[in-house]
Amino acid sequence: QVQLVESGGGLVQDGGSLRLSCAASGRAFSKYAEGWFRQAPGKEREFVAAIRWSDTIYYADSVKGRFTISRDDAKNTVYLQMNSLKPEETAVYYCASRGMYGLEYMYRLAGQYDYWGQGAQVTVSS
Repeated sequence: QVQLVESGGGLVQDGGSLRLSCAASGRAFSKYAEGWFRQAPGKEREFVAAIRWSDTIYYADSVKGRFTISRDDAKNTVYLQMNSLKPEETAVYYCASRGMYGLEYMYRLAGQYDYWGQGAQVTVSS
């Protein structure tokens, strides 16, 4: 059974930083792409970042230059380093997993992911 477990959420001030982790189990981690999405209250889930291999990474325009996604295949873990956080980025952050196939746009769509974590709350205070 595939499991994704996020950690590292919490409360941070405007402009602060957090690092989320997502530990995967139940399948060959290195053969899957990993993504991060977020969902604020009353809003749709939105793409944040995705990583196929370490040199194939996609970001939402809103987080480019501030967020960094990375993966450690030896630890079956994907990370999301978030810097210069803004209050409007308060949301539940989810990690997700899918196969390494398809075009770039597919990695930006929540419906293209097969497995999801339970989510981690990130709150940015102003």
